[in-house]
Amino acid sequence: MNTPQLPLSLRFPPDQRFEGFHDPAGVALPLVRAVAAGAAADWLYLEGAPGSGKTHLLLAACAAADGAGRQAVYLPLAALGPHVAEALAAQEAADLVALDDLDAVAGRRAAEVALFDFHNRARAAGATLLYGARGAPNALALELPDLRSRLGQCTRVPLQPLDDGGRRAVLRRRADARGLQLDDAVIDWLLTHVGRDLASLGALLDRLDRESLAARRRPTVAFLRGLLKD
Repeated sequence: MNTPQLPLSLRFPPDQRFEGFHDPAGVALPLVRAVAAGAAADWLYLEGAPGSGKTHLLLAACAAADGAGRQAVYLPLAALGPHVAEALAAQEAADLVALDDLDAVAGRRAAEVALFDFHNRARAAGATLLYGARGAPNALALELPDLRSRLGQCTRVPLQPLDDGGRRAVLRRRADARGLQLDDAVIDWLLTHVGRDLASLGALLDRLDRESLAARRRPTVAFLRGLLKD
């Protein structure tokens, strides 16, 4: 399974960049930035509940590494199904590999063995691995103690889900990046009536950007209501 050579914006979505990550504690972002740039040799284990920003940081790290001339690959393990071993074997030449949804391989012995072997080969080759999981290594239902031990040697980066203030800040950054001028009332309405999932909100911002330009109207709450009604 070869990774397609797509444009950077398609491989790593534009919204998923370091500039758009909300890190009030100021701990996770500098660490992941340094690793992506090759300025730090840590292997990172990002852990947190859904909505805590694991995928955002993994994709941002790949985009930054790619921009620095390093070969970077993002693999969502949950989407690979029975092809985990095949996908991992195709990444031998990568400088940085981000492995998301680590929980998906827990309890699947063949996938765990493939991941354990890849982890060791990547270490020997001098590559960098970044992991994303919902819980700590000891909390995963892994069958291989040796895999749990390897994962435990990574630098753990705990992440917390965003509160509404954090979501508001992320929406503001994403809107600004699109040239959208959103009033506080619009952002409040989005969070209240559309939901708090940032992926869905980002898709809605894209649609709002297109429709407001086509209609030559400023995005207001009334405009949003009409858009969603249609």
